[in-house]
Amino acid sequence: MEFTELVRDDEAVSPVIGVILMVAITVILAAVIGTFVLGLGDELESTSPQASFTFDFDGSVDGSSGECDSGGQTFGGDGLLTITHDGGDEIDGDQLFITDGSNKWSWNSGASSNDCNIGGTVSAGSTAQVGVGDGDTIRMVWESSNGGDSATLGKWTGPDA
Repeated sequence: MEFTELVRDDEAVSPVIGVILMVAITVILAAVIGTFVLGLGDELESTSPQASFTFDFDGSVDGSSGECDSGGQTFGGDGLLTITHDGGDEIDGDQLFITDGSNKWSWNSGASSNDCNIGGTVSAGSTAQVGVGDGDTIRMVWESSNGGDSATLGKWTGPDA
């Protein structure tokens, strides 16, 4: 067999490429089906929401007697912190928590009975008020419904922190 004959002979190229493509498609299809059959597809959907919050601290108001401090919704009495959802994704209030690192409560906690606009779905314009100390650091934390994932969506640091 001469070298020029070998170069011109391309009969086996198409079947080899065809087999490689068929195997690749089968592997990809099996991976996608396996992901959803094993329940891993639900975990792919639990990504944290994208939202922005602003924090407005009023040190002239006693935070321990604010209108939203019933049920333990106060971290301190140095002032009142108003938390506003400025924009982004709507968030289920039961998955949104206000915390100082050691204490936390959900956005939909007992303060909803007060006049604080707390409850239900948190969307742009929703506000909450909490009593805070000058040295506190307050975070808005989202937690997935299964409790496996969490993300900090906003952070406020007091003037004396």
